[in-house]
Amino acid sequence: MSQKFNELIQSEIPVLVDFYADWCGPCKTLAPILKEVKAELGGQVKIIKIDVDKNKALAQKFQVRGVPTLIIYKNGTQKWRQSGVPQKDDLIKIIQSF
Repeated sequence: MSQKFNELIQSEIPVLVDFYADWCGPCKTLAPILKEVKAELGGQVKIIKIDVDKNKALAQKFQVRGVPTLIIYKNGTQKWRQSGVPQKDDLIKIIQSF
């Protein structure tokens, strides 16, 4: 998975990675927000969802201790990271800043 992951984050377009878990309440709150962000930004962003329970090694590698954790990459470099649920408008501004 991590080779594939590395390919996914090597992108000119910002890549928003959502580390989540099915049992996580805030993750369920975040899901529709991410859908709206994608609908609004379209091709300006890629959104990848990673289930921490199915990808424990990847979650450990990125030191994801709480879910949801959002990380934005551009050209393979981490540009921004936050745990918790951001507001849709804030998230759009952050993505557009890259």
